[in-house]
Order: sequence, then structure tokens, then C-alpha cells
Amino acid sequence: MATAQASITLATDANRVWQLIGGFDALPDWLPFIPESALSEGGRVRTLKSVAGDTIIERLLDFNEAGRSYSYTILTGPAPVRDYQSTLRVVAEGSGSRVEWSGSFVPVGISDAEATALFAGIYEDGLAALKKGLEG
Repeated sequence: MATAQASITLATDANRVWQLIGGFDALPDWLPFIPESALSEGGRVRTLKSVAGDTIIERLLDFNEAGRSYSYTILTGPAPVRDYQSTLRVVAEGSGSRVEWSGSFVPVGISDAEATALFAGIYEDGLAALKKGLEG
């Protein structure tokens, strides 16, 4: 099993960050490479469209409002992995916050290093876009 992780420190209050990113359907609000999201199965499954036109279907595994985190798995998508599980979390740090995005997965047809680099890049680019959107 391979893993990837990224985090970013923001000058923005953790509750404000969570209000923006904490909804399972909120990716289009802050992640520029996912412009569309639609919920199904009572809000536990999201169907995402990427800017490249790919469809990714993900299932919510755990949602913790008080802990400002949620975990999910990819059901179908173009990524060359299986058994993908990821967590997005917002942690208070003084008057600011830290956003952590991590995942584990089994690469299919690529090396652990290639899969790790792929998801680390997605997480890092996504968190950089979040910071830019919140802090300019």
C-alpha cells in the first residue's frame, strides 16, 4: 500500500475554512480542477467531473463535524489505483489553521513512487488553490 499526504498553513480561521471545504459536495467551491459535483444516495456518494472531462465517483466513509474532517473512497475513476481511501481535515492553529489531505492506495500498473507522486501533486495543487482563494 502506498500513501501520499500534503498540508498547508492558512491565516484563515479553522471554522471559516471548514465552512468552505467541509461539505462533501463542496469541491467545486475551492478546487479548480473539479468544476462539477453531484450528490446521490442521501449525500453519501458524489459524482465529480474534472476539467479534463473525467468522471470520478466517491463514497463518503466518515464525516466528523466537530473534528472538521471527512474520509472517502474512490469507487470509479481514471486514477491507476485501487483501495483508495483519503481524509481531508482542518486543524486550528492559533488564529489560523492547517489543512491536511492524505490518502492510501494500491497502485495498478504503476509503481508506488509514481502513484505517491500523482496524489501528492493533486493534494499540493488543491491546497495551494485553496490558499490562493482564501488569501489572494
